[in-house]
Amino acid sequence: MLEGFPLQVDQPESSHAGWWAVYTRHQHEKAVANMLATKGLEVFLPLYETVRRWKDRNKRLTLPLFPCYLFVRERVDGRLLTLTTPGINMILTCGDHMAVVAPGEIEAIQRALRDPSRIEPYPFLRCGERVRVIRGPLEGLEGILVRRKNLYRLVLSVEMLSQSAAVEVEASDVEPATSWRNAALGIDTDRPAVTHYAAGVAGFSAEHLC
Repeated sequence: MLEGFPLQVDQPESSHAGWWAVYTRHQHEKAVANMLATKGLEVFLPLYETVRRWKDRNKRLTLPLFPCYLFVRERVDGRLLTLTTPGINMILTCGDHMAVVAPGEIEAIQRALRDPSRIEPYPFLRCGERVRVIRGPLEGLEGILVRRKNLYRLVLSVEMLSQSAAVEVEASDVEPATSWRNAALGIDTDRPAVTHYAAGVAGFSAEHLC
């Protein structure tokens, strides 16, 4: 099967189901994705393009955006079909149940991958200046804005995996996410903000999945 950005099998009837995170053996992501797709499962393998120096020339490569991870659309018979596929170590779980990746995180990565040459892996970020894209092909996406030299990048994360990716954006195409949220909720931004902190609330992480 041809590799794509992402590699998927169309199954419209499962469009409302969530996505499982599948952990594979090192450098087995593409082979595993092809085998899962052959079994009829809907697979999302985020891939990006990069140029590497190869002896006396530059070589364009297509690599997994999140090494050793891919995503499979959940379905009743999908667990056995997935786990019996060579090259798979596990499906991430939360207690006795399959952990489901937040739909918004998957959608954000899928939209960013429409131009795979503009996205790349990025160290996992949980805190920073959160912004919302207000125009262009990424309009509506939210992430953390970072600057490197004169370039701006929107960092998108999959919290469950503690993995992030960065996509190039124009500084003029983003605005603070809190401003958009406050306007949508009718909050008066001139009033002093009151912040409430919840203690002892654990989320997904690489070390602690639930």
